[in-house]
Amino acid sequence: MKFSRIGLLIAATAIFASPTMANDRYRTKPPVTVSPSLESTWVLQLNGGQVRSRSVQRVQRRQKQRVVRRSLTTGEQRSGVVIRQAAIAPVAKKKAVKPQLSAQFLPQLVNYESDKKVGSIVIDTQTKHLYLILGDGKARRYGVGVGKQGFEWTGSEKITRKGEWPSWRPPAEMIAREKKKGRILPTHMEGGPQNPLGARALYLGSTLYRIHGTNQPWTIGQAVSSGCIRMRNQDVVDLYERVKVGARVTVI
Repeated sequence: MKFSRIGLLIAATAIFASPTMANDRYRTKPPVTVSPSLESTWVLQLNGGQVRSRSVQRVQRRQKQRVVRRSLTTGEQRSGVVIRQAAIAPVAKKKAVKPQLSAQFLPQLVNYESDKKVGSIVIDTQTKHLYLILGDGKARRYGVGVGKQGFEWTGSEKITRKGEWPSWRPPAEMIAREKKKGRILPTHMEGGPQNPLGARALYLGSTLYRIHGTNQPWTIGQAVSSGCIRMRNQDVVDLYERVKVGARVTVI
C-alpha cells in the first residue's frame, strides 16, 4: 500500500510538471493594451480592450462632461460637432479728442488804439475777439464765439446786470426753432456746469443778448451762437471782475 501511494504521487507530479502541457497552456497569450487616454490612470485592458475597469469609465465620462461644458461656454454646436471659438478681446473705445484752442484766442495784452473810454468793451465779430479798453493804446484781448449766420448783429449797448452761474430761460422763438430740429429745450435751467450760459453773464441793455461763459470751450473763435457772445468760463470770470455795470459794449 505504501508503495502504491508513493507511486501515484510520483506519477501525478510527473504529469503536471510536464513541459509540453505547460507550454500548451500559455502558448496563446491574451492581448494586453493600455488606456489610450494619457490623462487617465494607466490601467491594463485585457481581452482586446473589451474589459475596462469602472474607475476608468468614470474618469472618461467626467472628461467628456468637462469638454461639453467648455464648448457650450466658448463655442457653438453645428451639426452635432462642437466648434471652439477664440476669445475676442473687447475693443477699447477711443475718447473723443476736443480741438485745442488756438493761441490767438487766449487772453493777452495787446496794442489797441481806440477812442472808447477805459473800461468799455469792443467786440470784433470778424476776428472773433473781445477787447477790454485799458487806455494808453492798450487793451486786454480775449477770444470769443459770436452769432452764426442769420444771427449776426452790430450795435452798442450798456451792461445792465451781472450774474454768477446764471440760470437760463430760452426764448420761445429758440424753443420752437430747436423743436423743429428734433431737440427739446427746457423752459428753465438752473445755473451750473451744464448750463449753456456757463460761469458768468453780462446782460446787454434790454436785449436777449449776453456776454457769457460756455460749457463748450472748443467753440471759441467760431460763429456758433444765436447772437450772444460766448467766452471760456475762466475768461468770462476774469472779465466779470474787471468791468462794471454801466460799461459800454460796442459790437462791430
